[in-house]
Amino acid sequence: MESPSPVPAWVRAEPLRLLGFAARAAHPGGGFAWLDDSGRPVLDRPVETWITCRMTHVFALAQVQGAATGAQVAHGVEALTGLLRDPDHGGWYATTTLSEKRAYEHAFVVLAASSAAAAGADGAEDLLAEALDVVERRFWEPGPGLVADVWDRGWTQLEDYRGANANMHTVEAFLAAADVTGDRVWTTRALSIVEHLVHGEARAHGWLLPEHYDPDWRVRLEFNRAEPAHPFRPFGATIGHLFEWARLAVHVKRALGDGAPDWLLPDAAALFETATRTGWAVDGHPGFVYTTDFAGTPVVRTRLHWVVAEAIAAAWTLHQETGEPVYLERFQEWCAYAEACFADRELGSWHHELDPENRPAASVWAGKPDIYHAYQATLLPTLPPAASFAGALAPRR
Repeated sequence: MESPSPVPAWVRAEPLRLLGFAARAAHPGGGFAWLDDSGRPVLDRPVETWITCRMTHVFALAQVQGAATGAQVAHGVEALTGLLRDPDHGGWYATTTLSEKRAYEHAFVVLAASSAAAAGADGAEDLLAEALDVVERRFWEPGPGLVADVWDRGWTQLEDYRGANANMHTVEAFLAAADVTGDRVWTTRALSIVEHLVHGEARAHGWLLPEHYDPDWRVRLEFNRAEPAHPFRPFGATIGHLFEWARLAVHVKRALGDGAPDWLLPDAAALFETATRTGWAVDGHPGFVYTTDFAGTPVVRTRLHWVVAEAIAAAWTLHQETGEPVYLERFQEWCAYAEACFADRELGSWHHELDPENRPAASVWAGKPDIYHAYQATLLPTLPPAASFAGALAPRR
């Protein structure tokens, strides 16, 4: 008799339910719109490049599995080759009303193009080549082996800031690009980023990774203390990012194979343990806090959906990699919590934010902008071990 699956049935079914919620995401003016609580496009907001990229990525993965149409992927690629692309200076605008060039969005352009190329979308391979070229020329800093953060439109002024968040998503993007193109230079660069920020900075700070740095990559521990709940640059250590880095460290290990340094898996485990200890159910209620200070004391106790999604994905990845039961136990515990508190069976998708007592809230995020985190977290346990989602679904032959 076949043993029962360790993956809950609702998790296996969830990607399709999430795709149904996002079915109306296409903006009539191009790209993908921010979605409200019921999945309606919020058309008075500008079209945002990171939202368009994430949804293109999701629809491309779904297309490979036969769960989405090529038209949805083509809609995203069209926006990234037209509406959101700067025809004069190159690169991609942050939004249709904000012309600065951010590494965060450019990482997602690479990710979206990689997944679209894996799905065979017209124009995706050219888009990927262009995106990698822009990241290489404009953002990659060979000295530290990391990416810079924000340029003005004309690439003349670079912000006096460096950040871990943009670099984390660049790791994700580089791994996908390496799987799609076969060019291992991107794997090497992903390792460079992980080595500096995980094996260097996170380890040096008790695995509570600092997010913010100056242009010489000196830590800025007090950055945004006055705005601790910032959606992209919060003060302190970000619990969800510790889980995300843990998963990505394992993905880098897989990408490198026998050439992987032996610290990658122990570092991933240390990040996971620290995020669990400092972030989970610390105030008597289940759920993860958003941020802590560098002593591990909670700062923003709001529960965000992406944090538990990344915790679920990291737990599954470490269980898959090590076979250790503690990771499976955490995976199943956090899946049960996500189903009970975050999955919105009335309006669809997941609540994007809960208060510390797990009631719907909107102090950091309004609406349910996209399905990227929840989709990846529930798709991952159905896939074979790989370095990227594109690599798992459409491996190069």
